[in-house]
Parts: sequence; C-alpha cells; structure tokens
Amino acid sequence: MSLVTDAAFALGRNVTRMTRDADVRELIQRLRPVDCVVKLIRIGGDGDGGYLLPDDLDGIEYCFSPGVGPVAEFENHLAGLGIRSFLADYSVDSPPGNRPEFTFDKKFLGANDTETSLTIQSWRNKYLANYAGDLLLQMDIEGAEYEAILGTPVEVLNGFRIVVIEFHFLEKLFDRFVFRLYKACFERMLANFHVVHIHPNNCCGSVKRGDLEVPRVMEFTFYNKRRAAGTGARKDFPHVLDRDNNADRGALVLPGCWYE
Repeated sequence: MSLVTDAAFALGRNVTRMTRDADVRELIQRLRPVDCVVKLIRIGGDGDGGYLLPDDLDGIEYCFSPGVGPVAEFENHLAGLGIRSFLADYSVDSPPGNRPEFTFDKKFLGANDTETSLTIQSWRNKYLANYAGDLLLQMDIEGAEYEAILGTPVEVLNGFRIVVIEFHFLEKLFDRFVFRLYKACFERMLANFHVVHIHPNNCCGSVKRGDLEVPRVMEFTFYNKRRAAGTGARKDFPHVLDRDNNADRGALVLPGCWYE
C-alpha cells in the first residue's frame, strides 16, 4: 500500500483511506432537512446567488455576507426589505453596486485574524459588539466555510436566526481524514440549528458510492431552533422555488438519500 501511495504522491495525487459508508450515511441522516412549519421564500435572483430562507425575517436588521461575486442580488433584495449587509472578500476592492446599505471589508473570512482575513466573531464585534438582535449569515467562500465555522464559538453562531452556507468539496466526505473535520463543522451548526433546506449546485455534479450520492457543492439553509421546533422530515425536493445555479448545465436535484 505504501508503494502505491508514494507513487501516486510523486505524480501529484494523494491516496487516502475512505470513510466507512455507515459513517457517511449516519451524518447524512442527521443533516436531513426538517419541516419547521415556516414556509420558505426565495431571496436573490433566479440563478446563482438566490437562496431559500424561512419566511421569518421580521426584526432582522443586519446580514453578514462573506464572499463577493459579480452580482449582489441577495444583498440587494435584503436592502429592499430594510436589511443592511456587511460584506467581506479580499479578492475584490468593492461589492457590485456598493449601495449605502452595504459595508465592505477587504478581508477573507477564516479561522484567524490576520492582515488579509478575519473571523466571524471579530467581524461581528467590529460593527455590532453590543447588538442583541438576531442576525442573518449568508456564506459562499469557496471552501473556507469549514474553517470559518470551526473557528466560531457556538454562542456566536447562536446569534444568527438564519444561516445559509454553500458547502464545497463535499465529495471529500468519503475521505476518512477530511470527514472528521466536516463532521465537526456540521455538528457545530446542528447544536443550535435545524437544517430546513438543501439545494445542490449543478455546477459540479455528484459522486456516488453504493446507495449514497453526494453532490460536490450544496447550499444548506439552517434555522435557529429557538425560533421553531422541527415537526418531521421535509419531502418537497426539489422545492417549487429551487432554481438551477447554472443554466448551461443539466439539472441536479437533491438525491433521495438526503431526505427519504
């Protein structure tokens, strides 16, 4: 085995032991969306950058939205609802539109505060250290979401009423070492949140192993447990408000193992 591993490594490939199917299946079961008897609404556009959230935005004044793309339809929609957005991304100099409801930091989001990055906790404290109201978090940061969540205390995360995260590289759930990190990340979210919706991004397809299918990129909507209790499993997939992220690629619906 070591000769194969070394040979693959020399060719720029890394061979690792795979996660047991039973462990992946157990985590998927814990992540199955639940029905909180609060309808879902779509915020943002009909393509990439639009997300399904519980219709429970009253009282939310601020959204933290790391990861700035070429459009800001989600944040623009929120601005129209009276919700201001804090945006952060070191790879750009300003958000599109740069409207007065936006406050921008040229920083990546991560697990540590550095010259080019900041944590969710320090970002929140920079602007809303003494704010007691509920917040909204929408995160699409190309794989850095895992370290950002693991670097955030549970009590800080609990200050968000709704959290929407696009998780990348989910095929690595089958990598035994990476699985432990992903599981810890999801467990941190599950401490105070229900998963209420999952939408696969059709950008990158999925991987299959036996009866398990895992889309490589998926958008998860989390809803704070203090707002509503789960009443059972959601079965409405794809949701009537779901839209393909990329119109040039084939549709990708949530595989049955994630909700059946």
